[in-house]
Amino acid sequence: MTKIFNNPSEFAEEALAGFCDVHSGLVRQVPGGAVRRHRPASPKVAVLAGGGSGHYPAFAGLIGTGLADGAVVGNIFTSPSAQQAYAVAKSADSGAGVVFTYGNYAGDVMNFGMASERLAAEGIQVENVLVTDDIASAPPSESDKRRGIAGDFTVFKIMGAAAEAGADLADVVRLGRKANSLTRTIGSAFHGCTFPGADTPLFTLQDKQMGLGLGIHGEPGLFDTDLPSAKELGQEFVSRLLAETPPGAGDRLAVILNGLGSTKHEELFVLWLTVAPLLRDAGYTLVMPEVGELVTSLDMSGVSLTITWLDEELEPLWTAPAETPAYRRGTAVVQSGDASGQETSDAGTADVPFEADADSRTYAVQCVAALEAVRRSLHAAESRLGDLDAVAGDGDHGRGMVRGIDAAATAGAAAGTRGAGAGSVLIAAGDAWADKAGGTSGVLWGAGLRALGESLGNQRIPGAEELAAGMSAFAARITDLGKAGPGDKTMVDALLPFTEAFTRLVQEGAEPRQAWASAAHDAVAAAEATAALRPLKGRARPLAEKSLGTPDPGATSLAMIFTVMGPFLADSGQSGSSQSPITSNQTARALS
Repeated sequence: MTKIFNNPSEFAEEALAGFCDVHSGLVRQVPGGAVRRHRPASPKVAVLAGGGSGHYPAFAGLIGTGLADGAVVGNIFTSPSAQQAYAVAKSADSGAGVVFTYGNYAGDVMNFGMASERLAAEGIQVENVLVTDDIASAPPSESDKRRGIAGDFTVFKIMGAAAEAGADLADVVRLGRKANSLTRTIGSAFHGCTFPGADTPLFTLQDKQMGLGLGIHGEPGLFDTDLPSAKELGQEFVSRLLAETPPGAGDRLAVILNGLGSTKHEELFVLWLTVAPLLRDAGYTLVMPEVGELVTSLDMSGVSLTITWLDEELEPLWTAPAETPAYRRGTAVVQSGDASGQETSDAGTADVPFEADADSRTYAVQCVAALEAVRRSLHAAESRLGDLDAVAGDGDHGRGMVRGIDAAATAGAAAGTRGAGAGSVLIAAGDAWADKAGGTSGVLWGAGLRALGESLGNQRIPGAEELAAGMSAFAARITDLGKAGPGDKTMVDALLPFTEAFTRLVQEGAEPRQAWASAAHDAVAAAEATAALRPLKGRARPLAEKSLGTPDPGATSLAMIFTVMGPFLADSGQSGSSQSPITSNQTARALS
């Protein structure tokens, strides 16, 4: 259990600040993460690793010569926002382009992708390299769906060394993707990790049991088995990895035996005594193996084994010098000079005036009240949503939704105070939600609220048909961005029934509040029905069997939010900020 903290919600932020202070000679904190303290002597490709906090030394601990130029750092087990990724890239860019590299998780893919689009629009060369090394998360025929775990380090190291040697952006990307295609990892857990402030771990195992096939976000293994001896565990790992030997692979390996947070080095050394002989007996030469902690999972008790098949192109990059706060190899030349790049900030936007008519400002008051009502409901539901997510995910959905709505409600209220219309209030709320929540749900809710705000605009109180069009825009933005469809066991399974019902009822002439309430009822029922579905998207997908019988947390939270928002957004003009017909039974049913 993580015991040293102040406010659990500020743990990641404070940890990053402390890290940057300790290592101020090598790194510098910037909005969204950290970058190297000094700029390169000449333009070079900026390799930017990224992901959620809780994995130290990944990701910030790997900033330095021969490895990363910067790290985009999200909250615990939560992908960074697009704004964070953009800000770090702007700070690290030295004129030769940037490449984001990260594990293959939906939230990371969406947020880094959106940041890349923004950078490209400004003329900055930008690429993305995804890591997909976890053999337990999808079969070989679907390797593009695999998640990234400890193989992150191998890919980061090879890309960082290539960039340090002067390779151009295209070559750094090519080498990173090549390294990823030749990297395989298998892991196991003996005990789950625990968030700061939480009383229980994200998952538990029976005594003398082991979970095989874990992720690095507290996801439980694919299946549990009796705790093996070190020799049996080593044999299990090696046999599974060698069964996936890439065609034409060579006989020289980069090997990482990685502790996941609370597994002691002595235990790893004992396991190494089985792993190394098995690999050598299979005809392999082990090139500068690493045994220790490189990609962790808070205080999880567990271990993973990663192997990368090297060739004459990759081996020199694997063995090249590196100098970072958490990892050193050989003697690397550390740059000295001016501080890195340019920082980005949203400072000053608070004074930009809004243009809106009086009616839209009146409706904006109802939007602010809706956000505040959602804030109260999500705070009350945080633990329940986290429990739903922990069944087959990482257990952070409730916490992430609370972070998002806190930021959204604050930003929406601030915009309203400055005279914003309804559209601008919702856009401000959406942008704040996406930036502060991170993760898949953060970017989707942020994008959805922005789409709703853009549709409603800042002129007049929307009529029923305009509100229906706005909710259709909300749904379209989320489905376009998330690529999920009905039956995938995501928030879309509650979103589409709501949107379809609300639009149909409005077209039939129903009063807006009645139409919304009926559609919200359909959303709650649809969310409950996801218990019978197997997840086809997101982090729960590899653990589909464990998810059966439990409703999707994203669909559940969406149904609850729509239930709460209706009396405010569907009000045709009367202020509903103080009189809401929401009942405790409605909210409870949305969470049942």
